[in-house]
Amino acid sequence: MGTERAGNHESRKDEHLALAAEQAREGAPRNDFDELAFVHHALDGGDADDVRLDVRLGELRWPAPLYINGMTGGTATTARVNRQLAIAARETGLPVASGSMSIALDHPQTAHGFRVLREENPDGFVMANLGAGRSPDDALRAVELVDADALQIHVNAVQETVMPEGDRDFSGWARSIERIVAVVPVPVIVKEVGFGLSGRTQRTLTELGVRIADVSGRGGTDFVRIENDRRPLRDYASLVGFGQSAVQSLLDAPAESPLVLLASGGVRSPLDVAKALALGARAVGVAGGFLTAATEGGAPELVPLIERWLEQLRQLCALLGADSPEDLARTDLLVRGRLREDCELLGIDPAAYARRRDARPRTIHEPSGRTR
Repeated sequence: MGTERAGNHESRKDEHLALAAEQAREGAPRNDFDELAFVHHALDGGDADDVRLDVRLGELRWPAPLYINGMTGGTATTARVNRQLAIAARETGLPVASGSMSIALDHPQTAHGFRVLREENPDGFVMANLGAGRSPDDALRAVELVDADALQIHVNAVQETVMPEGDRDFSGWARSIERIVAVVPVPVIVKEVGFGLSGRTQRTLTELGVRIADVSGRGGTDFVRIENDRRPLRDYASLVGFGQSAVQSLLDAPAESPLVLLASGGVRSPLDVAKALALGARAVGVAGGFLTAATEGGAPELVPLIERWLEQLRQLCALLGADSPEDLARTDLLVRGRLREDCELLGIDPAAYARRRDARPRTIHEPSGRTR
């Protein structure tokens, strides 16, 4: 990949952005979030003014369980999008991640398309992003390039398989991740790009020293579709929908695992955010859902959209009797349809999620906000 000409790489970046935006404009299809439903307990609600949205992710603390996930960078077009994302992150306090920075390491003249994330958001939480096949030295350079607070390492074997110019050797990725974790001075977040992290993969990441992972599953932007549309014969259509959803990946998480889980992929609304948090995610990333606003209306459109999401999330927590995002993990959830079938095949008891509140003491809220 490092030998690819800059012009070819930049053209691919712009194609990715255009095809991702096209998918986002098609609307939000049904996905596994629709197979989850909260059990409504009509007298369990709290006061939205008492809900605190700040969350802790290991050594990190974020002001809300929401972040702008990595999308793009490296061309004039994508730099304009990153500028709008950075402004929105600055104005709302949300963490923001870059897209893959490989192009900036291989072709330094493209680096400004990523630096803009820090230039427009000097005090915010910015995540660099690099592929699992890169070296520890490359990881250090990526962190330095945007003065990153964390580093996302993406694993995208499915995308690479369909990508016309993609890698085909994934055998060294685990060792590469282990080496990067050992040398990078900021937290490393390993993330999929829309095909899910199975329970087995989550256990492997823990063994490699990873402490935070984004299970990023199917149901949102589909990179098989994007890469297949770039193929002359479009001959990989059979892989559309490959992998696991974020919901299934969260359900498949190993019990008592030290891995802090984030979730993204197919997140269409604050209700989807609440469902992911209820399944144990500490924070939820949105890419495609914010991409349309960033490209069509810029930060003036994206900022109020994010503010509405945060307000709705606060209200949903109150409705569900949760004083914090972490409390959502004790709400009752119904797991339905094909998702339920998948759980049973994986040895997961879906019924256990429907009676979680019965296992905790009941809190009575006084009108004044006091509890007893």
